Amino acid sequence: MRELRWASEEGDGIEHLMFDARDDGFAVESVVVGQRYGKTYGLHYRVRCDTQWRTRHAWLKIVGGGELELHGDGVGRWHDGHGLTLGALEGCIDIDIAATPLTNTLPIRRLKLAKGERRPIEVAYVSTPELQVTRAEQAYTCIEPDREYRYEGLFRDFTADMRVDRDGLVIDYPTLFTRLPRAR
Repeated sequence: MRELRWASEEGDGIEHLMFDARDDGFAVESVVVGQRYGKTYGLHYRVRCDTQWRTRHAWLKIVGGGELELHGDGVGRWHDGHGLTLGALEGCIDIDIAATPLTNTLPIRRLKLAKGERRPIEVAYVSTPELQVTRAEQAYTCIEPDREYRYEGLFRDFTADMRVDRDGLVIDYPTLFTRLPRAR
């Protein structure tokens, strides 16, 4: 089990995360205190992936606000916590929670890109603090395997090169997140 923290470069936010590799996959539990578009929030979330890094379950709760539960079958079919099928997410394998760099790890590890390889994907994008789920187009390119990847948010015309550690967890995500303690 690993424990780590990120600081937001957009405001006064911080995240505290527990990452656990298990025989049946990967589990994360985290708390984020942040601010987005002038709104402050507290977010508690859990994500569980199978051994191939496919999102199987996500639970998110805004302190004093909404709650969201998603279940993925690993091949692109989703339903909510009440069993309702979410057809708009058909074909999405990964989840992207706006408040955290953690969810970049999921496609980085799942796609297993070779150096220079680029792959467009569609994800279940969760806005924060609203917890609205939409389909979003993204792309990942491997700059240096297990060290650096380019993220493209095609749905919002945003690109950043991220450095990652041996587990694919973000170390530096320019303009958005920095791992703590900061390198000196």
